[in-house]
Amino acid sequence: MKRVRFRDSAGNVRGGRWTVEDGEPKVTAAAGPYGRIAFGDEMYSPDEVDILPPCEPTKMVCVGINYVDHAEETDSEIPDRPMLFLKAPNAVASHGNTLTLLPGKERIDYEAELGVVIGEQCKNVSESGAMDVVAGFTCINDISNRDDQDIEQNWVRGKAFDNSAPIGPLVATPEHVPDDASIELRVNGETKQSSSRDNLIFSVPELIAEITEYMTLEPGDVISTGTPAGVGPLSTGDEVEVEIEGIGTLKHSVKIP
Repeated sequence: MKRVRFRDSAGNVRGGRWTVEDGEPKVTAAAGPYGRIAFGDEMYSPDEVDILPPCEPTKMVCVGINYVDHAEETDSEIPDRPMLFLKAPNAVASHGNTLTLLPGKERIDYEAELGVVIGEQCKNVSESGAMDVVAGFTCINDISNRDDQDIEQNWVRGKAFDNSAPIGPLVATPEHVPDDASIELRVNGETKQSSSRDNLIFSVPELIAEITEYMTLEPGDVISTGTPAGVGPLSTGDEVEVEIEGIGTLKHSVKIP
């Protein structure tokens, strides 16, 4: 199943199911010609509603250096345990929006990432039981302010600023997302990042086990699993697409004052 949150024309926030004409979950990108949102016995076109972030996390736990090729491009050592940092709810942004980012910075980068949405409160989860607490997967762009990230240790200014985590457009349950799902990011139609979920250094179960050893995860919390090689700068007016096989395509534009 694929779940989507949206605001209808009357201003009501709804949770619906992404479908095709025969009512089965849609597998491809989130704006196909036959895509519809089902809510009860009503059907909506994605063009007539506002797509909202597919979950409301109390926190996002993000992973740095989780692809070997990204470690190489940043001249970083491969970590012996996941490198973790946090983004707060203020960072979350929606599919389809124009995101206003920080002014006066030399470099603000895109980073395509697979997001893991947690389905239940959990603590001290084993690797073998990790997928039992996963509601599904989504697309994330971990937008990064390199000016401040490069000179601070906790990355609050570099990673947790407003609109730094566009997410969506939906949550796909695990059976839709292959173990080797492709991950691609495009800027203005040009492919900048292209990799696969099976290139992760630390797998989804390993990440969940490590994180829940230290903190309780709540329903709707998100783990952003790291980005592959190819990160680069954004400019005002850029159109960004993050596409993950089995989930769909997160789209947003960028405004830098």
